[in-house]
Amino acid sequence: MTLLYLGTFAGSLLLSFIFTKLVRDVAVRNGWVAAPAHERHLHNTALPRLGGIAIVFSFLLATGIALIVGRLLHPAGSSFSLHPLLTILPPAILIFFLGVYDDICGASPSFKFFVQAVAGAMLFGGGLRILDLPLLFGAHHFSWMVGLPVTIFWVIAITNAFNLIDGLDGLAAGSALFSTLVMFVVALLGNASLISLITLALAGAVLGFLRYNFNPATIFLGDCGSLFMGFMLSALSLYGAQKAPTIIAVAIPLVSFGLPILETALSVLRRFISGRPVFTADREHIHHKLLEHGWSHRQVVIILYGVSAIFALLSLFLLWPTGSTLGLVLAVLGTGIWLGVQHLGYLEFGELRRVAQRTIEQRHIFVNNLAIRRATEELKFAGDFHQVGRILVAAFDSNDFDGFDLRTSSPFFEHGTQRLDSGRELRWNKRGILITPEIGNFWSITLKLVSSRGRHCGNLTIFRHYSNRDLQLDINLLTAAFATNLADALQPALAEEIEFLPVPHADSLLSAQAG
Repeated sequence: MTLLYLGTFAGSLLLSFIFTKLVRDVAVRNGWVAAPAHERHLHNTALPRLGGIAIVFSFLLATGIALIVGRLLHPAGSSFSLHPLLTILPPAILIFFLGVYDDICGASPSFKFFVQAVAGAMLFGGGLRILDLPLLFGAHHFSWMVGLPVTIFWVIAITNAFNLIDGLDGLAAGSALFSTLVMFVVALLGNASLISLITLALAGAVLGFLRYNFNPATIFLGDCGSLFMGFMLSALSLYGAQKAPTIIAVAIPLVSFGLPILETALSVLRRFISGRPVFTADREHIHHKLLEHGWSHRQVVIILYGVSAIFALLSLFLLWPTGSTLGLVLAVLGTGIWLGVQHLGYLEFGELRRVAQRTIEQRHIFVNNLAIRRATEELKFAGDFHQVGRILVAAFDSNDFDGFDLRTSSPFFEHGTQRLDSGRELRWNKRGILITPEIGNFWSITLKLVSSRGRHCGNLTIFRHYSNRDLQLDINLLTAAFATNLADALQPALAEEIEFLPVPHADSLLSAQAG
């Protein structure tokens, strides 16, 4: 059996090497090439996109030859049960033709999802299905009405995950190669001879194709290749779910497909957070982010190969599941993904961190907002200019602003008669904080003070030093009733002849407030 396995892998590798070169040359000679049409495309020259044809034909031919040789070596026919192959192959060919159609004519996302759903239903009908999720629901088994959509979702998700990472030369094929080898090890240890043979034939076909697809590529996978590989891996993992213990069946595929699953999850989450359609293409995939960090095309692919290899290795640890092993794998995965996403610098997740931080600091926000609300109410009863100043100091002394400058209008209008007024000014800043307009070490907000009767009474400029810490205050509280009540409070105060200091010192106001 070992010789049959090695021969299958070597034969598929050789066939793929020959067929890929043949498909490439024929496509170039007939002009069946795709030029870079979008900004997200990273290639500069027109290249053929039908590399999946070479992979599929190499896989089918190598598998067929291996089955014939296996029958000859075991005439009794007891070596292989062809049921898994007959279940997986028809929908896989359907997905392959879908990819060819998409590469040549273009297909809408809804049409592709529909065909993939049909292929998933074919797997379900053939017995490859998800009927329980022990890690989430214990020993509870789903009815077919639940199991069918869950199975279809798994097939669509994994199929498109490998299609989604097909953005750099050799990336999707290399990642699929690592996942296929994991499926081979799982099948080998589970004594699933036919599945072991299928996975080796697929691995050889992918590896032979990589000779022409690695940077600088001369041919691309196309959707016919990436969709076919993703579907085959989703189907092989479903077969493993029927034969393997619970933890292996559920966890190993999830971990071994780590890179495409992570890419898909990040893409969907990013676009959802930013309010963009989920299926919108962009240049913010993991490989795009690594390129922005200064890595070369080839270096990025090698880095992501390393990531795929780590996912594959961690998944193999789960072949001997224990509580400590599972915990260690989850800890390593969680830490690595967290650090990696932080390093990539996605703006959407930075915004999530900010929202989370504001949630943690919600009590501080409540305190600051209440101070402004309290000042808004107290301004309704302010009797003179000094009392207005004390209210403002009390409001801003405990929040995130560092100072303010209140300037009243001149001339001042009262009851339709113009009366000249020198205009009054009140400046205040927190102790130990120096606001220097010449240096510009702060930012400011200026509120135009317009009373409820529509009279302009002056301006209130609020200052804050530049800081990495978010402003813990709802700015709408300042621009709504607060500004209007302040203007209303200034009108009667300025209408009276009150002796005051043009620029009171902060300490004097604080003393007056304390008194």
